[in-house]
Amino acid sequence: MTAARESGQARLVAHGTAAIRTGSHSFAAAARLFPPAVREGAVMLYAWCRHCDDVVDGQSLGHGQRSGERSDGVAALAQLRAATRLACAGMPGDDPVFAGLAEVVRRHRIAPVYFEHHLDGFAMDVAGQRYVTLEDTLTYCWRVAGVVGVMMAQIMGRSDAATLDRACDLGMAFQLTNIARDVVEDAAIGRIYLPAEWLAAEGLPADATLAEPRHRAALARVAQRLVQTAEPYYDAAMGGLAALPLRSAWSIATARSVYRAIGRKVQARGPAAWDTRARTNRAEKLAWVATAAAQALASRTRPPQARGAGLFQRPA
Repeated sequence: MTAARESGQARLVAHGTAAIRTGSHSFAAAARLFPPAVREGAVMLYAWCRHCDDVVDGQSLGHGQRSGERSDGVAALAQLRAATRLACAGMPGDDPVFAGLAEVVRRHRIAPVYFEHHLDGFAMDVAGQRYVTLEDTLTYCWRVAGVVGVMMAQIMGRSDAATLDRACDLGMAFQLTNIARDVVEDAAIGRIYLPAEWLAAEGLPADATLAEPRHRAALARVAQRLVQTAEPYYDAAMGGLAALPLRSAWSIATARSVYRAIGRKVQARGPAAWDTRARTNRAEKLAWVATAAAQALASRTRPPQARGAGLFQRPA
């Protein structure tokens, strides 16, 4: 490899690393545990995912959603699709987001259809999709997060169907947790991901007024139900650790524990869940890193367990 190419790749990795450090403290902590080659792919993929989310929501690295400009979402999404397709074809241009994406595709041979699935999730946001049933919400979770888990598994060197299913499960769990944690912030801009059937059962509106403080007690019950829905997906994801190289298993187990803890904080806080953003502190993350190391090691000898029945099945 030439010095110029090495320098160019280092720039793309540095850009992705900066994006994940600012955009997600939880994922940044877990990503540091990956071996270098996997970490590089992970942060470059994250940078593209983060950029797409920011463009659609008119925000910067996940911040400023409420004041973001979203009036031209259709055009913005079309530009994202065009740039992504060019990157997948090896013609990314100079933007480090898409140059990094092209490098991920080159290194790991990820099929372009997965990136299209992810953009389909943002298309649901742009279209103002309404979610009537849990199945509707799970379809959204697949597109914005489950498919990212599938791509991450490929970055870690695994492409068998069983491992991809477990990787999808973890992505689904992450997004269900995100929805519960961010429901008030999302509702304030008209994004309601909770199933309308669940809201109706609690007498709650499926519009922006859901964010009003008077609804907190009933909303907490719905959010707690969603956190509980995530649990079998977190459990199923554990079954995929054995298929991963040890350091990757350590990183994934850490991310799983940290994010699961966020959901449990939402659940424990009840109506106060949205007074401050639910997150884990440094001491808690360090404790989960240690626990995850033990889980990764134990996965080397644990007998395979069947994936739970009734979980969302990713498209073939």
